[in-house]
Amino acid sequence: MAAKKVLIVYAHQSSGSFNAAAKDAAMEVLAGQDCTIEESDLYAMKFKATATAEDITGDVKNADHFCYAEETKLAWEEGKLSTDITEEQRKLTQADLVIFQFPMYWFTVPAIMKGWIDRVLTLGYAYSQEKRYSQGVFKDKKAMLSFTTGSSESMFSANGINGDMNVTLWPLQNGILHYCGFQVLAPQIFWAPAYAPSEVRSTMLEGWRKRLQGLLSEKPLSFTPLDCFDGEKGYQLKPEIHEKQSTKEHGLTVGIHLGKALPPNSQMKAGV
Repeated sequence: MAAKKVLIVYAHQSSGSFNAAAKDAAMEVLAGQDCTIEESDLYAMKFKATATAEDITGDVKNADHFCYAEETKLAWEEGKLSTDITEEQRKLTQADLVIFQFPMYWFTVPAIMKGWIDRVLTLGYAYSQEKRYSQGVFKDKKAMLSFTTGSSESMFSANGINGDMNVTLWPLQNGILHYCGFQVLAPQIFWAPAYAPSEVRSTMLEGWRKRLQGLLSEKPLSFTPLDCFDGEKGYQLKPEIHEKQSTKEHGLTVGIHLGKALPPNSQMKAGV
């Protein structure tokens, strides 16, 4: 296997955290497979989370009615994005695999990581009307979420108080990663390590290290391809695809469920 380049986008304030241990394990194991690793330690970098006109050097096109997406697209085309954004885009452009390592905050990523997503994945660079989902800019790259939770696995089940984790993951994995074209690998979820005994935390990390040995050859999660939707009719599922699914027990995906039962673990395991 040819040497791969890996970018780890990491968001935790403490070098003694479980997230830091998970990140370090990824760096060590992947480097042992001749991967080149780059790390974006967002807190250490003091990465700016807010998407503002400061992200553009020089004048903006329309200061009176500032539209961040359009202005940053123009700035990207003209080489006028701020240096912190262009440096992250350089890392991302070179990466074959991106791992987002973080503690889940309020059912999503921490604000500083959401800021990285908002600012780095600019219109034009990371997506466009023509290049998104299965035809996305990053369709030759892989990406995955690796994160800790504050609640147990049972609380994130289909009948648990937090709801089905597959539903929680849909906006992140479909609405961000797959939207930009990434092949999305199944997430690595560390269930409530803060409440686990040290031996259980060690087992969690060992399982992650074992998975990392074969991570680069894993099959990605399944998403419905863009050409299954009719762009002239508001990107609705084409009738022939809808008809084909009519006799099946489950919907296509968590989001495109066709009013049927959600496919089990479709956002957590490949090939289901």
